Amino acid sequence: MSDDNAKNLDYDVLVAGGGMVGASFALALADSGLRIAVVDSLDLGKLAGQQRVADSFDPRVSAITPASQAFLESLGVWQGVCARRCAPYSDMHVWDADGTGSIHFNAQEIHATALGHIVENAVLLAAIYTRIAAIANIDVLAPVALDGLEPSNSKGQVSITLEDGRRISAALLVAADGANSKVRELAGFQTKEWDYEHQAIVCTVKTERPHGATAIQRFMDEGTLAFLPLQQSLDVADTQQHCSIVWSVLPAYAQTLMAMDDTEFARRLQAAIENKLGRIEHLDTRYSFPLRQRHAVDYVQPGIALIGDAAHTIHPLAGQGVNLGFLDAQALAEEVQRTHSKHLAIGELRYLRRYQRRRIGHNLGMMWVMEGFKRLFADQPLPLRWLRNAGMSGIDRSAVIKHQLMRSAMGMERG
Repeated sequence: MSDDNAKNLDYDVLVAGGGMVGASFALALADSGLRIAVVDSLDLGKLAGQQRVADSFDPRVSAITPASQAFLESLGVWQGVCARRCAPYSDMHVWDADGTGSIHFNAQEIHATALGHIVENAVLLAAIYTRIAAIANIDVLAPVALDGLEPSNSKGQVSITLEDGRRISAALLVAADGANSKVRELAGFQTKEWDYEHQAIVCTVKTERPHGATAIQRFMDEGTLAFLPLQQSLDVADTQQHCSIVWSVLPAYAQTLMAMDDTEFARRLQAAIENKLGRIEHLDTRYSFPLRQRHAVDYVQPGIALIGDAAHTIHPLAGQGVNLGFLDAQALAEEVQRTHSKHLAIGELRYLRRYQRRRIGHNLGMMWVMEGFKRLFADQPLPLRWLRNAGMSGIDRSAVIKHQLMRSAMGMERG
């Protein structure tokens, strides 16, 4: 891996955005023989070799499904994640605050060891960039921001201009630069989007009682609250008292919660989760951000492809966002390698459309499922409350339906 002074500014594949999805896509092409560059405004490459995790938890975490785990294992990344810090969870408890409806998922019911793992984003990025550091055909150009873009020319090359004046060309530009993708904007991709009219509050908490490797989620009229289990150390004697919370609420209530001191916020949080884990003993810094759903009408143009949040953003309700991104990265890498192995132009639209066909339907389906859940639990008429409680209890009693839901959420049925 070279530094940002690399003089070779002509590549086969250029990845704009070096987060988890973009960097994993680059790594998936490591054995392709293609020359790859990853560009990011943050100096993510400095994470390479960071074996020791911070004493405090990264407030940004991801719920990694077994399907994403398998992808990361194929990249040689998952071993590095486990050597640092991750928290497997075997159970999930979901219930409705306005009634008796609840569902309990257990991995053993489908003969799995875990439903997934909660992994801090910083830990996952450190593992990915440690692997990239050993790959000769991947350059990381960072920190530097993208300034301009020229679409595919007659030679099949897309060019970008960096803020420091450098110009980089490639046969394929992959936009993995997040929900507010500059590549998507500059290339003129159309999107359909709308506000969820919710704010998400995230932070790390320490609880009186151990979480027992169980993710818990409560649905309320004003939003949803999830406690995601964390593991402080690799020691089997870990007390299991740390969780990452994601509290999705109406904007006015989010403002109220964020204005509270730690004592009052902890009291509200403890009541909202119905004291399931006892007293909230400690809070790390709270962060808040608006929730907005968007989906690109098309994922591809000649020489350009969108993946991850640049192509679609989804409500964090089921923790599927980054997992959909990993599936995008895997599918696009497979199509690029297949095209390249046949000595065809990797940026040609008809070949890129194969990736779009593989992913767009699955992503839209998951987005509409999450939108349906959000609307179902936001509505307050008494008959609907009774129906949703009866429905949750019915699902919990039906092994067939419950197992199907678990397999789908775990990515065991891929799009």
